[in-house]
Amino acid sequence: MVARQHVKTADERSTGRLYKELALGFFRVGIFGFGGGPSSIPLVHTEAVKKYKWMTDDEFGDILALANTMPGPIATKMAGYIGYRVAGMLGLLIALVVNVVPTVIAVILLLNLLAAYKDLPVVNNMASAVIPVVTVMLGVLAWDFVKKSGDSIGWAKAIFAIVIAYVAMYVLNIHPAFVILAVFALIFSPLLTKRRKRL
Repeated sequence: MVARQHVKTADERSTGRLYKELALGFFRVGIFGFGGGPSSIPLVHTEAVKKYKWMTDDEFGDILALANTMPGPIATKMAGYIGYRVAGMLGLLIALVVNVVPTVIAVILLLNLLAAYKDLPVVNNMASAVIPVVTVMLGVLAWDFVKKSGDSIGWAKAIFAIVIAYVAMYVLNIHPAFVILAVFALIFSPLLTKRRKRL
């Protein structure tokens, strides 16, 4: 019988190894996150939860929800927070630098290249070819979150919440940050009321 290999948690790994993991993980996120912040989220999930196991799916979901309520690019916020959580201030700096700097350099180089060859059909179709791949990645991640919601709060409540969120954001044009804050208010207001009654 082959013994199962023990996968070390983030707490069990050396600091140097965590720095290396952060550098590799967020470098990949920055380079392969085509289409902006939302398309980077499945990549961050793959690195943080599946590959390096820095956190659980539930913890990642909480981070994603809170990051969406704050201003600024989602991928940068998540890189900074996860880097800090995994390896402190130096981890934060490593995650941010490897996530942002290579992409900035790549954009400068590619824009100069695209400007030189912008009339070629292959260049015009390049960005369109990436869209289906990003769509699949986002769809898989969305379905994972739907299943987790159904398992944790029940399918009826999960479907009801999805419908309400869809109507609020895409019919009534309410910003997603306000929808998430409303959910937090609904969750925490009963807890605060109970605490006040105890006092």
